[in-house]
Amino acid sequence: MSIELGTSFAAKLEPFLLMAKSAKGAAAAKLVQDATAASGVFVFAELLDQPNIKELATSEQHAQYYSLLQLFSYKTYQDYLQHKDVLPSLNQAQITKLKHLSLVSLAMERRILPYSTLLQALDMATIRELEDLIIDAVYMDVIRGKLDQKEQQFEVEYTMGRDLEPGKVEGILAALQDWASTTASVLATLDNKLASLSSRTAAKQAEDEEYDKTVQNILKEVSEKQKENKAAGKKVLGMGSMQEKMAMDSMDVDEPVENIKGKNRKATAEMSAKPQRKRNRF
Repeated sequence: MSIELGTSFAAKLEPFLLMAKSAKGAAAAKLVQDATAASGVFVFAELLDQPNIKELATSEQHAQYYSLLQLFSYKTYQDYLQHKDVLPSLNQAQITKLKHLSLVSLAMERRILPYSTLLQALDMATIRELEDLIIDAVYMDVIRGKLDQKEQQFEVEYTMGRDLEPGKVEGILAALQDWASTTASVLATLDNKLASLSSRTAAKQAEDEEYDKTVQNILKEVSEKQKENKAAGKKVLGMGSMQEKMAMDSMDVDEPVENIKGKNRKATAEMSAKPQRKRNRF
């Protein structure tokens, strides 16, 4: 479902624009009455710009019809109540349409519309009547949203645009310029923060790389030191073995080890065979 509301409203105004080219005076006033009561016609700016319609504003007899067209173009039902004495009487179709347009104006200002606010602004007696009016507006593609009966409010999703009152364009342009300036300032601030964050990230990365490099160098030095200590230990063990070998070589290499061992046994036996002296007794 398209979010472009009111796209067919301009087409429905087209027949009245064609008739306005030839209608003057009372005929032009009657044309205004018909256009404001016609089903599906919710925009009137082009009709206001028609030369024959503009002439109504300078006519003492028909000026009120030009004011009536202005009312439907960019004003509300409350404006009608305040100036009804100088405006033509409205039939039921015109009253309902003006309330629909007033609902649009309220929805353009606030996203959440309490029932209490709507009842007062639209001069309606009961919630049932108000909800029926809103439902009709939704079906006519004037507004979209959700009725929240529990919270007693209407939640606006989308709304059609209304004609702009003379002098409002400048205000909208000024608001847009302020918004653009504020947006540019916010974007500049974000850019500065991103640049600062990027700089800190790069510095942190360089610091981490330097730390890793230092750790690797320390590990390399420890590993090399361990290798040196291991090599020195092997050298000490080798010197001990050499000393043992030299000690063995100092022995009589011409006499077999078995003979040496045999002599030792013979000497021991001879010592055992010698008679021992008897101790003198006292």
